[in-house]
Amino acid sequence: MASPRVSHESAFVLHQHDWSESSLILDVFTRHHGRVALAAKGVKRPTSGFRAVLLPLQPLSIGYGGDGEIKTLKSAEWLGGHVMPGGDALLAGLYANELLMRLLARDDAHARLFDLYAQVVHALCAAPADAQGRAAVLRAFELLLLQSAGLLPALDHQTLTGGALDEDAGYCLTPEGGLRAAHAPDGDAGGDAASLPGARWLALALALADAATPALPAAQALRRMLEAVHASGDPAALRQQTRLLLHYHCGVAALSTRRVMMELHNL
Repeated sequence: MASPRVSHESAFVLHQHDWSESSLILDVFTRHHGRVALAAKGVKRPTSGFRAVLLPLQPLSIGYGGDGEIKTLKSAEWLGGHVMPGGDALLAGLYANELLMRLLARDDAHARLFDLYAQVVHALCAAPADAQGRAAVLRAFELLLLQSAGLLPALDHQTLTGGALDEDAGYCLTPEGGLRAAHAPDGDAGGDAASLPGARWLALALALADAATPALPAAQALRRMLEAVHASGDPAALRQQTRLLLHYHCGVAALSTRRVMMELHNL
């Protein structure tokens, strides 16, 4: 039985690569169907109407169909809203795209995450050239994505013991142990210098719970996440917490877009 054709589906292009001299394979994030692989036939021809539309970080309405793992793109329309970003904003957006491709399975719908991602893209494209602002948006998105993918432990209690958090004590987020009490640095023996106090983790947990509530508009949910990220104190400490978890679940020491950003700026 043939798969039904999908029409008027909200989507973003995450990545593309050559398929033939005239065609591309697209990795697309859709609202109702999750990540989908699409063949954009003839899109590289000068006469193709898709050439100026199929760009990353641009809101689209698409149609596609087909029975195989790779569907065929039938239509694509730019929905407007913001211009194509450049420079650091573009790199930050491509970093978010790479995370989606690595952490989300194909054909697994994440409608709420899609709405939050759309707000993240808007924030990156509309924000002034401020490194701290972009970094805060990325930290918020990392946590939202990990939560949506089921890879983020609860942040309102210690994972292994179930113990409550002391607001003034330090805690670390680890890939295998979840949230645990930080070990005090001891000379050359190491320790958890990048820990966050319990109060910060509790604030992030509350913001994440709000973000998962469908009744809360996505724009408002992202604002609450950004407030919690800014309130978490040292941005480098939160970055180290999320980085360990992301690298573990992505199975890589460093994401390709992250390496580029690190070479240019310390986002």
